[in-house]
Amino acid sequence: MGKFLGVIFLFMCCVVPSLAKVYTVGDSSGWGLGVDYTTWASGTTLNVGDSLAFNYPSGHTVDEVSSSDYASCTTGNSITSDSSGATTIPLKTAGTHYFICGVMGHCGGGMKLAVTVAAAGGGGGSTTPSPDTTTPSTGTTTPTSGTTTPTTAHPSASVILSPFIPLLISGVVAIFSYFVTI
Repeated sequence: MGKFLGVIFLFMCCVVPSLAKVYTVGDSSGWGLGVDYTTWASGTTLNVGDSLAFNYPSGHTVDEVSSSDYASCTTGNSITSDSSGATTIPLKTAGTHYFICGVMGHCGGGMKLAVTVAAAGGGGGSTTPSPDTTTPSTGTTTPTSGTTTPTTAHPSASVILSPFIPLLISGVVAIFSYFVTI
């Protein structure tokens, strides 16, 4: 009986889904001109381990940049840059992350996104700091620290399972089968 409970405990520990989520930037509109990314990001709690999926046609890029490069729409010092049309950025560190399209005129036309990422498990579900907002006329960034907005499930969020779950389930079934036949 003790072996059976051990197998059940092992199974329950292994079948817990990862809490990481993948957020599709701009939802069905994707990464392009004419999308309000400030509104898209508002009310969304991102945590370390989550990912942003950028889907876009040719003629655009996704550049992760510093706060000052975000404010000035400058790509010369990009942290990362991609133009594949399907860019997934894993959010590995807490803090504000800044993304722009590096094609001339696109960032100034609104293809820019600032997201605040909470430490893993730090989102908790109640509130999150609002992302920095940019004043369109001056291009200056004004932090809104101290304000909170209620968190809601973002329509583009999806829970992902660890790729090792099927392997672990197979192993647990094999171990269970072994102990049952003894």
